[in-house]
Amino acid sequence: MSGRSAFRRRQRVFRWVTLTLLMVFFLLPLLGMLEFTLQGPGGNGRTLDTWRTLADVSQISLEYPALKEGFLASVGLAVITPLVMLVLLVPTMTWVRLRLPGLSRTVEFVCLLPLTVPAIVLVVGLTPVYAWVYYLVGSSTMWLALAYVVLVLPYAYRSLDAGLRAIDVRTLSEAARSLGASWFTVMWRVVLPNLRTAVLSASFLSVALVLGEFTIASLFSKKNLQVAMYELGKSDAKISVAVGLASLVFGFVVLFAMSFVGTRPAGAGRVARLRRPRPAKETP
Repeated sequence: MSGRSAFRRRQRVFRWVTLTLLMVFFLLPLLGMLEFTLQGPGGNGRTLDTWRTLADVSQISLEYPALKEGFLASVGLAVITPLVMLVLLVPTMTWVRLRLPGLSRTVEFVCLLPLTVPAIVLVVGLTPVYAWVYYLVGSSTMWLALAYVVLVLPYAYRSLDAGLRAIDVRTLSEAARSLGASWFTVMWRVVLPNLRTAVLSASFLSVALVLGEFTIASLFSKKNLQVAMYELGKSDAKISVAVGLASLVFGFVVLFAMSFVGTRPAGAGRVARLRRPRPAKETP
Protein backbone atom coordinates (compact mmCIF):
# COMPACT_ATOMS: atom_id res chain seq x y z
CA MET A 1 0.00 0.00 0.00
CA SER A 2 2.82 2.35 0.89
CA GLY A 3 4.56 1.48 -2.40
CA ARG A 4 1.44 2.42 -4.37
CA SER A 5 1.12 5.73 -2.51
CA ALA A 6 4.77 6.53 -3.21
CA PHE A 7 4.24 5.71 -6.89
CA ARG A 8 1.23 8.02 -7.09
CA ARG A 9 3.17 10.77 -5.34
CA ARG A 10 6.02 10.43 -7.82
CA GLN A 11 3.51 10.54 -10.71
CA ARG A 12 1.94 13.70 -9.29
CA VAL A 13 5.35 15.35 -8.90
CA PHE A 14 6.32 14.32 -12.43
CA ARG A 15 3.12 15.84 -13.85
CA TRP A 16 3.62 19.14 -12.05
CA VAL A 17 7.29 19.33 -13.08
CA THR A 18 6.39 18.61 -16.72
CA LEU A 19 3.55 21.15 -16.66
CA THR A 20 5.80 23.79 -15.07
CA LEU A 21 8.54 23.25 -17.65
CA LEU A 22 6.03 23.53 -20.49
CA MET A 23 4.54 26.71 -19.03
CA VAL A 24 8.01 28.23 -18.68
CA PHE A 25 8.91 27.17 -22.22
CA PHE A 26 5.82 28.83 -23.71
CA LEU A 27 5.49 31.84 -21.42
CA LEU A 28 9.10 33.05 -21.36
CA PRO A 29 9.12 34.22 -25.01
CA LEU A 30 5.76 35.95 -24.46
CA LEU A 31 7.07 37.72 -21.38
CA GLY A 32 10.15 38.74 -23.36
CA MET A 33 7.93 40.21 -26.07
CA LEU A 34 5.84 42.07 -23.49
CA GLU A 35 8.94 43.42 -21.75
CA PHE A 36 10.34 44.66 -25.08
CA THR A 37 7.14 46.53 -25.95
CA LEU A 38 7.14 48.24 -22.54
CA GLN A 39 10.65 49.65 -22.85
CA GLY A 40 10.96 53.40 -23.00
CA PRO A 41 13.06 55.42 -25.48
CA GLY A 42 16.63 54.15 -25.53
CA GLY A 43 15.67 51.16 -23.39
CA ASN A 44 15.25 53.34 -20.28
CA GLY A 45 12.19 53.01 -18.06
CA ARG A 46 8.79 51.59 -18.88
CA THR A 47 6.02 53.10 -20.98
CA LEU A 48 2.68 52.06 -22.41
CA ASP A 49 3.00 54.23 -25.52
CA THR A 50 3.27 51.24 -27.85
CA TRP A 51 0.07 49.66 -26.53
CA ARG A 52 -1.73 53.03 -26.53
CA THR A 53 -0.83 53.40 -30.19
CA LEU A 54 -2.00 49.87 -30.92
CA ALA A 55 -5.30 50.46 -29.12
CA ASP A 56 -5.98 53.62 -31.16
CA VAL A 57 -7.70 52.19 -34.22
CA SER A 58 -7.81 55.52 -36.07
CA GLN A 59 -4.08 56.09 -35.54
CA ILE A 60 -3.26 52.54 -36.64
CA SER A 61 -5.42 52.95 -39.74
CA LEU A 62 -3.72 56.26 -40.55
CA GLU A 63 -0.07 55.43 -39.74
CA TYR A 64 -0.03 51.68 -40.44
CA PRO A 65 -2.58 51.00 -43.21
CA ALA A 66 -0.79 47.77 -44.18
CA LEU A 67 -1.42 46.41 -40.70
CA LYS A 68 -5.15 47.05 -40.93
CA GLU A 69 -5.23 45.54 -44.41
CA GLY A 70 -3.38 42.43 -43.25
CA PHE A 71 -5.58 41.98 -40.18
CA LEU A 72 -8.81 42.21 -42.19
CA ALA A 73 -7.39 39.82 -44.79
CA SER A 74 -6.42 37.24 -42.17
CA VAL A 75 -9.84 37.42 -40.50
CA GLY A 76 -11.57 37.03 -43.86
CA LEU A 77 -9.36 34.08 -44.80
CA ALA A 78 -9.97 32.48 -41.39
CA VAL A 79 -13.71 32.57 -42.16
CA ILE A 80 -13.64 31.58 -45.84
CA THR A 81 -11.10 28.74 -45.64
CA PRO A 82 -12.96 26.51 -43.12
CA LEU A 83 -16.26 27.11 -44.97
CA VAL A 84 -14.81 26.07 -48.35
CA MET A 85 -13.02 23.13 -46.74
CA LEU A 86 -16.21 21.85 -45.07
CA VAL A 87 -18.34 22.32 -48.20
CA LEU A 88 -15.72 20.39 -50.16
CA LEU A 89 -14.84 17.61 -47.73
CA VAL A 90 -17.98 16.70 -45.75
CA PRO A 91 -20.24 15.79 -48.74
CA THR A 92 -17.35 14.14 -50.60
CA MET A 93 -16.24 11.96 -47.70
CA THR A 94 -19.84 11.06 -46.83
CA TRP A 95 -20.65 10.12 -50.43
CA VAL A 96 -17.47 8.06 -50.77
CA ARG A 97 -18.29 6.21 -47.57
CA LEU A 98 -21.88 5.53 -48.71
CA ARG A 99 -21.57 4.88 -52.43
CA LEU A 100 -17.91 4.55 -53.41
CA PRO A 101 -16.02 2.82 -50.56
CA GLY A 102 -13.43 1.57 -53.05
CA LEU A 103 -12.24 5.17 -53.57
CA SER A 104 -11.64 5.84 -49.87
CA ARG A 105 -7.90 5.09 -50.15
CA THR A 106 -7.59 7.33 -53.18
CA VAL A 107 -9.36 10.22 -51.46
CA GLU A 108 -7.20 9.73 -48.38
CA PHE A 109 -4.02 9.79 -50.51
CA VAL A 110 -5.10 12.97 -52.29
CA CYS A 111 -6.01 14.72 -49.03
CA LEU A 112 -2.77 13.75 -47.28
CA LEU A 113 -0.57 14.59 -50.28
CA PRO A 114 -0.06 18.30 -49.31
CA LEU A 115 1.88 17.10 -46.25
CA THR A 116 4.69 15.96 -48.54
CA VAL A 117 4.73 19.06 -50.77
CA PRO A 118 6.88 22.01 -49.62
CA ALA A 119 5.23 25.42 -49.67
CA ILE A 120 7.53 26.75 -52.41
CA VAL A 121 6.63 23.80 -54.67
CA LEU A 122 2.94 24.38 -53.94
CA VAL A 123 3.31 28.05 -54.88
CA VAL A 124 5.11 27.16 -58.13
CA GLY A 125 2.37 24.68 -58.99
CA LEU A 126 -0.44 27.09 -58.18
CA THR A 127 1.08 30.09 -59.96
CA PRO A 128 -0.49 29.31 -63.39
CA VAL A 129 -3.85 28.70 -61.71
CA TYR A 130 -3.67 32.02 -59.88
CA ALA A 131 -2.60 33.78 -63.08
CA TRP A 132 -5.94 32.76 -64.61
CA VAL A 133 -7.84 33.59 -61.41
CA TYR A 134 -6.30 37.08 -61.28
CA TYR A 135 -6.99 37.59 -64.98
CA LEU A 136 -10.63 36.49 -64.78
CA VAL A 137 -11.90 37.66 -61.37
CA GLY A 138 -9.29 40.00 -59.90
CA SER A 139 -6.32 39.72 -57.57
CA SER A 140 -7.96 39.94 -54.16
CA THR A 141 -6.07 38.53 -51.18
CA MET A 142 -9.15 36.44 -50.39
CA TRP A 143 -8.21 34.10 -53.25
CA LEU A 144 -5.44 32.80 -51.00
CA ALA A 145 -8.23 30.73 -49.44
CA LEU A 146 -7.91 28.33 -52.39
CA ALA A 147 -4.28 27.59 -51.48
CA TYR A 148 -5.09 27.47 -47.79
CA VAL A 149 -7.82 24.88 -48.39
CA VAL A 150 -5.14 22.67 -49.95
CA LEU A 151 -2.90 23.25 -46.92
CA VAL A 152 -5.57 22.29 -44.35
CA LEU A 153 -6.79 19.21 -46.25
CA PRO A 154 -4.62 16.64 -44.36
CA TYR A 155 -5.60 17.87 -40.89
CA ALA A 156 -9.27 18.37 -41.74
CA TYR A 157 -9.46 14.96 -43.44
CA ARG A 158 -8.12 13.17 -40.37
CA SER A 159 -10.56 14.94 -38.08
CA LEU A 160 -13.62 14.33 -40.29
CA ASP A 161 -12.59 10.75 -41.00
CA ALA A 162 -12.45 10.01 -37.26
CA GLY A 163 -15.94 11.51 -36.89
CA LEU A 164 -17.36 9.45 -39.76
CA ARG A 165 -15.84 6.26 -38.37
CA ALA A 166 -17.53 6.92 -35.02
CA ILE A 167 -21.08 6.89 -36.47
CA ASP A 168 -23.04 4.51 -38.71
CA VAL A 169 -23.53 6.85 -41.66
CA ARG A 170 -25.10 4.21 -43.87
CA THR A 171 -27.84 3.26 -41.39
CA LEU A 172 -28.59 6.89 -40.53
CA SER A 173 -28.81 8.00 -44.15
CA GLU A 174 -30.88 5.01 -45.26
CA ALA A 175 -33.29 5.54 -42.36
CA ALA A 176 -33.66 9.23 -43.28
CA ARG A 177 -34.11 8.41 -46.99
CA SER A 178 -36.74 5.76 -46.19
CA LEU A 179 -38.69 8.48 -44.36
CA GLY A 180 -38.65 10.68 -47.47
CA ALA A 181 -35.73 13.01 -46.67
CA SER A 182 -33.77 14.50 -49.58
CA TRP A 183 -30.00 14.16 -49.72
CA PHE A 184 -29.64 17.79 -48.67
CA THR A 185 -31.81 17.08 -45.60
CA VAL A 186 -29.76 13.98 -44.86
CA MET A 187 -26.54 16.00 -44.93
CA TRP A 188 -27.89 19.03 -43.07
CA ARG A 189 -30.11 17.41 -40.42
CA VAL A 190 -28.63 13.93 -39.99
CA VAL A 191 -24.94 13.75 -40.91
CA LEU A 192 -23.74 17.22 -39.83
CA PRO A 193 -25.27 17.14 -36.31
CA ASN A 194 -23.60 13.79 -35.69
CA LEU A 195 -20.30 15.17 -37.01
CA ARG A 196 -20.46 18.31 -34.88
CA THR A 197 -17.33 17.55 -32.87
CA ALA A 198 -15.33 16.48 -35.93
CA VAL A 199 -16.44 19.56 -37.89
CA LEU A 200 -15.45 21.84 -35.03
CA SER A 201 -12.06 20.15 -34.72
CA ALA A 202 -11.43 20.52 -38.47
CA SER A 203 -12.48 24.19 -38.35
CA PHE A 204 -10.33 24.71 -35.26
CA LEU A 205 -7.23 23.41 -37.05
CA SER A 206 -8.01 25.38 -40.21
CA VAL A 207 -8.37 28.69 -38.37
CA ALA A 208 -5.15 28.08 -36.45
CA LEU A 209 -3.23 27.34 -39.64
CA VAL A 210 -4.64 30.34 -41.53
CA LEU A 211 -3.93 32.80 -38.70
CA GLY A 212 -0.27 31.70 -38.62
CA GLU A 213 0.44 31.30 -42.33
CA PHE A 214 3.22 33.44 -43.80
CA THR A 215 5.13 31.62 -46.55
CA ILE A 216 2.46 31.28 -49.25
CA ALA A 217 1.11 34.81 -48.75
CA SER A 218 4.63 36.23 -48.95
CA LEU A 219 5.57 34.24 -52.06
CA PHE A 220 2.33 35.31 -53.78
CA SER A 221 3.07 38.93 -52.75
CA LYS A 222 -0.19 39.14 -50.80
CA LYS A 223 -0.61 40.86 -47.48
CA ASN A 224 -2.06 38.97 -44.55
CA LEU A 225 -1.39 39.74 -40.90
CA GLN A 226 1.87 37.79 -40.76
CA VAL A 227 3.29 39.50 -43.86
CA ALA A 228 2.19 42.91 -42.56
CA MET A 229 3.92 42.21 -39.23
CA TYR A 230 7.12 41.18 -41.01
CA GLU A 231 7.16 44.34 -43.13
CA LEU A 232 6.30 46.51 -40.13
CA GLY A 233 9.18 45.00 -38.17
CA LYS A 234 11.65 46.64 -40.57
CA SER A 235 10.46 50.13 -39.65
CA ASP A 236 8.93 49.86 -36.15
CA ALA A 237 10.03 46.80 -34.19
CA LYS A 238 8.01 47.59 -31.07
CA ILE A 239 4.70 47.89 -32.88
CA SER A 240 5.51 44.73 -34.82
CA VAL A 241 6.26 42.76 -31.65
CA ALA A 242 3.18 44.18 -29.92
CA VAL A 243 1.01 43.15 -32.87
CA GLY A 244 2.57 39.70 -32.78
CA LEU A 245 1.79 39.34 -29.08
CA ALA A 246 -1.74 40.68 -29.54
CA SER A 247 -2.33 38.31 -32.47
CA LEU A 248 -1.23 35.37 -30.33
CA VAL A 249 -3.69 36.35 -27.63
CA PHE A 250 -6.39 37.00 -30.25
CA GLY A 251 -5.81 33.59 -31.84
CA PHE A 252 -5.86 31.89 -28.45
CA VAL A 253 -9.15 33.59 -27.52
CA VAL A 254 -10.73 32.72 -30.89
CA LEU A 255 -9.68 29.07 -30.69
CA PHE A 256 -10.69 28.85 -27.03
CA ALA A 257 -14.13 30.27 -27.86
CA MET A 258 -14.50 27.89 -30.81
CA SER A 259 -13.84 24.92 -28.53
CA PHE A 260 -17.10 25.78 -26.69
CA VAL A 261 -19.23 26.32 -29.79
CA GLY A 262 -21.68 23.48 -30.36
CA THR A 263 -21.01 21.76 -27.04
CA ARG A 264 -24.01 20.91 -24.93
CA PRO A 265 -24.28 20.11 -21.27
CA ALA A 266 -24.47 16.44 -20.50
CA GLY A 267 -28.07 15.22 -20.79
CA ALA A 268 -29.27 18.22 -22.79
CA GLY A 269 -29.41 16.49 -26.18
CA ARG A 270 -32.51 15.07 -27.80
CA VAL A 271 -31.20 11.49 -27.58
CA ALA A 272 -30.38 11.94 -23.89
CA ARG A 273 -33.87 13.27 -23.26
CA LEU A 274 -35.40 10.26 -25.01
CA ARG A 275 -33.23 7.89 -22.99
CA ARG A 276 -34.13 9.60 -19.75
CA PRO A 277 -36.56 7.36 -17.78
CA ARG A 278 -40.01 8.85 -17.43
CA PRO A 279 -41.81 8.86 -14.09
CA ALA A 280 -44.41 6.13 -13.80
CA LYS A 281 -48.01 7.28 -13.93
CA GLU A 282 -49.96 6.82 -10.78
CA THR A 283 -52.93 4.55 -11.11
CA PRO A 284 -56.15 5.80 -9.53
